[in-house]
Amino acid sequence: MNKKMRLLAVPTLALGALALSTGPAMAHGEDSWSSQATLNTMNNSGTTGQAMVEVHGMEAKVTVNVSGAAETFMDGPFPHAQHIHIAAQGVCPGPDADTDGDGVVNTTEGHPFYGHIGNSLTTEGDTSADSALAVDRFPGGSAYTYERTFELTPETAASLKDGSAVVVVHGVDPALMPAAAAEKMSDLDETLPAAATLPAACGTLAGSQMAAMPEGGADTGVEAAASNGNAAGIAVAGAGVLALGGAAMAFRRRANA
Repeated sequence: MNKKMRLLAVPTLALGALALSTGPAMAHGEDSWSSQATLNTMNNSGTTGQAMVEVHGMEAKVTVNVSGAAETFMDGPFPHAQHIHIAAQGVCPGPDADTDGDGVVNTTEGHPFYGHIGNSLTTEGDTSADSALAVDRFPGGSAYTYERTFELTPETAASLKDGSAVVVVHGVDPALMPAAAAEKMSDLDETLPAAATLPAACGTLAGSQMAAMPEGGADTGVEAAASNGNAAGIAVAGAGVLALGGAAMAFRRRANA
């Protein structure tokens, strides 16, 4: 090999070594990302907020900020279930999804738009769809910040990657609902009133380079049904003040009043 050929070979070998050294770092980066959602009001609830999901492999740190939600019930915080819904259109249903004509879009009517539950955003314990109605393990009140790290299901991770994952918050003040709907029981649990599981706010999780949670609420006060909008969910959530039995009985008493 002459001198000229040797000089050309050196940078070629160096570039090859550099490519090998950066390969694992690039692969690791593909397994880490973040997604954000603006939570817009559904069903005239007045509830708004933001959500962020930071994913590292199959582990996710989820942060949800909510304001303007139903505040109290029977001298305790109004329970608010919250979930990541997956594997559907990844959007929030509009008013035309109200197929039974009672003036609200209930959880079942929203299923074709936002899909089923991938993970339940409980405050402790199980985070699977089995905890969708774990009323004593969800936050409550008119405003709260939720933060928890847990393992995603493979299906949830897939929906986060393809942009079809949606965060949904539930629980609407019956006084804000049409009378026909407020008098009904939940389409998910007939021992609870419709207000307990009615979708209150939702938003599609979109990938972003943002490194921090946005400040302030998305105070739109309107329903969103855009293709990159929000989605509805299921369940009734409880703050520690309301135990499962007490919440269910109290809701039933108010519904029958």
